[in-house]
Order: sequence, then structure tokens, then C-alpha cells
Amino acid sequence: MPAAAKARAAKAVPAVSGATPAPVPRRTADGAPVEVRRSARRRRTVAAFWENGTAVVAIPASFSRAQERDWVHRMLEKLRLQGERGTRGSGPRRPRNDAALADRAAELSEKYLGGRAVPSSVRWVGNQNSRWGSATPSDGTIRLSDKLQPMPQWVIDYVMLHELAHLLVAGHNAAFWRLLEAYPETQRAKAFLEGVSFATSRGLAPADADGPGHNKAPDGTEVPAGAGQLF
Repeated sequence: MPAAAKARAAKAVPAVSGATPAPVPRRTADGAPVEVRRSARRRRTVAAFWENGTAVVAIPASFSRAQERDWVHRMLEKLRLQGERGTRGSGPRRPRNDAALADRAAELSEKYLGGRAVPSSVRWVGNQNSRWGSATPSDGTIRLSDKLQPMPQWVIDYVMLHELAHLLVAGHNAAFWRLLEAYPETQRAKAFLEGVSFATSRGLAPADADGPGHNKAPDGTEVPAGAGQLF
């Protein structure tokens, strides 16, 4: 058989035989649209979250189609079990526990930081009396003061993004603040936290309320807040 004919015959042979794999779902079980986002910046993590009524699954660009199908099915089931379907039209559910906080961190990192900030752990803490949040870039851990919990979600999201950005840039230089420009509530949230700090200093709020300070530690691994300092 001529070489050209052999090449055409080879192309005609299916690469994979057997049953046709299940397609990637484009709707959730209860009918919401599904969007799969591939990111070259994402390496080993997968995230799923609600965005304007759409279930978004973010995966590494290197994933095969089989991996995509597998992970989309897994993450949609995770969203279903979290019970977020009923609240997606009214904004994100307030993260009350550490698991929910970690999920929210993944959503914010994907949406505003291209999925580049991947913390090793995110948790609420009750021992931060002079700061809203802290991050340790060397081990990827993030801590948020539980005093944030009664505040508006857009304020909590700002503090979370602030700490996520510190996993990428340790200091408060121009490169750091550029990372936060994409979040539309940055200036509003900063003003809100400054107002809380002012009220606290004047005795108009509980005396143990955290101030919104945030400084870089001398060793560059911790990003705590100093009392009286502002974001």
C-alpha cells in the first residue's frame, strides 16, 4: 500500500475503542448552566463556585478531556452537597466555618488572581486583637479574625483577597496593590475598615475590635497587622 494511503488509513482508525465516555455536563442536575474554565496558570488545583447563576469549574489547562470530565462531575457534586444552589442569585453564602472559608478563598483567587494564590490552609481565629487577617507566604497559611464574621461579605472578601495577594507579593508595594485593583470593592472596604478602626479608637465600638492594620514582619514570612496601622 502506498505511504499516502497508509497514512489515510491510520487516521481513519479511532484512537480509543470501547464505550463512548460520558460528555462533560453543561447543566447541573437542577438545570443551572455550567462553564468550564481552563487556566494555564493553574497547575494542580481545581475550583468550583457560583458566578451570576452559573456553576463555574476551573481546571488546569493541561488536563486531558478525560480528566476534565472526571473533575467537572466531582466538583458539581461538591457544589450540590454544599447546598449553594438556592443562594447563588443573592450572592455568596457567608463562610461560617474553615471549610467554607477555604472554598471562598479558592473562588476569589480564581476570579481576581487567576488562580495563582493557592493557600495551604485558611481558617478563622479568635486571637487576633490588632489585625483583621494575616498570611505566612513561606507555608501558604492564611488566618482571618473571627471579628469579621458579622461584617458585610464584600468586606470579608476584601480581607481574604488582601491575604491571598500576600502569598504572591509579601510587601505592600505597587505590585501588591495592582493585584487588588480587579476587586471592585477594594476602596470601599478599606474605608469601611478605617471607619471601624476610628470608631473603636473613640470608644464607639467594642474595645476588643480589631483594627485594620497590616504590616510586613521583619523576616518577610509573616504578614501581620500592627495596631493603629491601616491597610
